[in-house]
Amino acid sequence: MASATGEKVWIIPDGYIPEVSSGALTSHESICVLNTASEDAHLSISIFFEDRDPLEDIQEVVQARRTKHIRTSSLAKDGAPIPIGVPYAIEVKSNIPIIVQYSRLDATQAENALMSVIAYPIK
Repeated sequence: MASATGEKVWIIPDGYIPEVSSGALTSHESICVLNTASEDAHLSISIFFEDRDPLEDIQEVVQARRTKHIRTSSLAKDGAPIPIGVPYAIEVKSNIPIIVQYSRLDATQAENALMSVIAYPIK
């Protein structure tokens, strides 16, 4: 039986979905989750903003011994998506330990940039 690796709470303080992309690629951000356990990880994702109430308790599942890349543009609560062109932060909570990485493809100019970092784990 595979044990869970990681932490149950992760923070990503810098999120932003650009309003415009250039070229063939679309700018996007992804919450990349690795579940090494033998059971599914049940996630609760909250999105925090500077000037409005958060979108809280967005549910996702990462199957046992799998990875899942969750595009932030696909996240919504009660039909309300993350608005484009607005800074936000992310909290990812899981019922079991997981690993969280955050990736951003910035295609706002001809020279695309890809950034990826490990999220901040809360012990």
